[in-house]
Amino acid sequence: CALLGVQSVCEGATVTQELLKEGFHRDLLLKVELGVVGEHAGGCTVAARTHLPPGIYVDPYELASLQQHNLTKAVLIPDVVDVEAPEYLATDLLVLLYLERDPRCSHCFRAALPVHGRYHRPAKDSEEVLVILKSPEVLVCCCDNRPPAECWKPAEVEAACSGKNAGPCQWYSVAHKSAHKESILQVPVGLRQHSSMVCAVTLLATVFCSSLILTAVCKYGQFS
Repeated sequence: CALLGVQSVCEGATVTQELLKEGFHRDLLLKVELGVVGEHAGGCTVAARTHLPPGIYVDPYELASLQQHNLTKAVLIPDVVDVEAPEYLATDLLVLLYLERDPRCSHCFRAALPVHGRYHRPAKDSEEVLVILKSPEVLVCCCDNRPPAECWKPAEVEAACSGKNAGPCQWYSVAHKSAHKESILQVPVGLRQHSSMVCAVTLLATVFCSSLILTAVCKYGQFS
C-alpha cells in the first residue's frame, strides 16, 4: 500500500512536448505539470533538459537575443554550435531550458525555444526524413526546502540554479510521465536521382551569371 501511495504521488508530474509551426524553423514548446509534487516546488527553479539529435539545432545568436529581451532562458551544451553544418557533420546538442510558471495553473510551468532543422543528404525513395526528438528530463533546483526523496533524485547539471538564494542549491530529477514519448520533425530532402540534374543546372547558372558579370565589367569598367 505504501508503494502504491508513493507511485500515485510521483506519477502526478506530466511533461508535454510540441513542435509548433511548419518547415525548417520551428518552436519547441515544453509544458510541465508537477501535480501533487508541485506542492514541494515553492521557490524552486523548474527546468527541462532535452537532447537534440544532429538533425536539429538551436541558434546561439538567436538565443542570446531572446535572453537579452527576457523572452526565454536556456543553456546550450556545448555552447558553440555550427549553424551551417549539415546533419551528417553535426553533433548532438544538450539544452537546459528554464521554465516559467503558468499564471493559469499553480503547478504548471512552460517555455518555448526556437529550433531549426539541418540540411540532410538526398534520400533514395522519400522526399523527407524524420528527426526524432525524445521526451525531456524534468529538473528542479531548490535552495531552501527539501523535496520528497521518493520522487526527486539528486542530479548533476552543468548549470547554475537561477534562484535568488546565494547559499548552496541542489538540482533534482523529477519522476514523471510523458504525454508523448517522442516528437517527430519532418525535414524535406532532395532525391538522389535528381543529383545530376541539380549539378548541371547549378553549373549552367554559375557560368551564365559569371558571364554577365564579366561582360558588365568589360563594358562599364574603367581601366587605367
